[in-house]
Amino acid sequence: MLLEVCAFNIQSCRVAQKAGAGRIELCMDPLQGGTTPSYGLVQFAIEKISIPVFPMVRPRGGDFVYDADELAIMKKDILKFRELGCPGIATGVLLPGGRIDIDAMSRITEWAHPMSVTCHKAFDATPDAFESLEELIAAGCNRVLTSGLQKTAIDGAAVLANLVAQAGNRIVIMPGGSVRSSNIGQLAHETKAVEFHSSGLVARGVNHIADEGEVRAMVEALRFE
Repeated sequence: MLLEVCAFNIQSCRVAQKAGAGRIELCMDPLQGGTTPSYGLVQFAIEKISIPVFPMVRPRGGDFVYDADELAIMKKDILKFRELGCPGIATGVLLPGGRIDIDAMSRITEWAHPMSVTCHKAFDATPDAFESLEELIAAGCNRVLTSGLQKTAIDGAAVLANLVAQAGNRIVIMPGGSVRSSNIGQLAHETKAVEFHSSGLVARGVNHIADEGEVRAMVEALRFE
């Protein structure tokens, strides 16, 4: 099983690596839920961190409906990250009504190739998780970060379990949303997921640096599942 740590800075990247996490989702602007990290941060992380680093591609906070200019910016970021040698990205684009923008997501997977593409929690703003899952599979995505359309992964555990079953070997369902060492074992047992996502933050603060003990505890909990 694998733990992905959402990192908002290089310090959290180092914590994730040291504590045994398997992957990093790298972003900025935690108060906006994460946006595209700087080129310098991504390049530095790729150079200094040995576990996979997936930059987020999200040009702004707010909703996930993007105009042509924003999609053009996203394309430039994706191509830069591919050039840097990133193994994957996390992103998501919706239509005004809330459904997955299949056309945009298909273009993104083409731009990103051969990088892996995770649809981030834009997925949880869609009206139908099971329909959205099929749309992301059709668009060529490799992974979905989701709390089962609920506020937390624990609240959405039943939906997550059904998504894991529906996905089969076609796409990875990665539970995220208030995932902590106190509940990750329960989530693994109830959902049968094999990848999990957490910031590793244990206290509110201005620096948003992951707690090494918490990350290590989550990694250890997954080893017993």
